[in-house]
Amino acid sequence: MTEPLRLDRLRHFIADLAQVLDETPDEASILSHGQRLLQALVAHDDWLPAEVAQPNPDRYQQFLLHADSRQRFSIVSFVWGPGQQTPIHDHRVWGLIGMLRGAEYSQGFARSADGQLVPDGEPVRLDPGQVEALSPRIGDIHQVRNAFSDRVSISIHVYGANIGAVKRAVYAADGSEKPFISGYSNDRLPNIWDLSKENPAS
Repeated sequence: MTEPLRLDRLRHFIADLAQVLDETPDEASILSHGQRLLQALVAHDDWLPAEVAQPNPDRYQQFLLHADSRQRFSIVSFVWGPGQQTPIHDHRVWGLIGMLRGAEYSQGFARSADGQLVPDGEPVRLDPGQVEALSPRIGDIHQVRNAFSDRVSISIHVYGANIGAVKRAVYAADGSEKPFISGYSNDRLPNIWDLSKENPAS
C-alpha cells in the first residue's frame, strides 16, 4: 500500500516562509532563514505530488507548486530528464534551490572586461538535502544541468516573485541577451490543501 503524501510539509514551509517575509525586508536575512526552511523541506522525499514530478523527454519541466497571493514568492518543482540542461540565464530576483531527488550541477557566470560571459568558479553540485542561494546581489547568472545521463532529477526552487511572470534573459557566450518569460509547465496548481491525501499520523 502506498503511503499518503505528507503535504503538510509543503504547507508548513509556505506558512513559515511567509512569516519570514512578514518580519524582515532584508534579503540576506530572507536567504539565511529561507535556506534553513528549504533544507528541512527537501530533507524528506515524501510530499511532492506525482503530477508535478513528471519528466518530459524533450525539455526540463517547471511546475508551479505555490504562488504567494501578494506575489512575494513562488515555489516550483524543476524536473530534469536524463542529460537535460538550461541555457545560461538569470532570474533578477532572489532565489533558493533545494535538491530533492537525484543531483544537478550549477555553473555560475560573470562578465569579463570585454563583456563576455565566462565561468565563475567550478560547477556546484547539489545532492539531496542541499540548498544553494542566488540573487542579483550575490550572483544571478548560471546554467544548470542534470548530473545524471540515465535518470530523472528533481529540485525545488523558491523565488522572490512569481517567477513564471518575471521578464528575464537567456544569454549567449558573448554576453548578448534575449528576453524571455518562462511561464510554467502546468496549467493548474496541485491541491496541497486536500487533507484526504495526508498521512493521518502527521
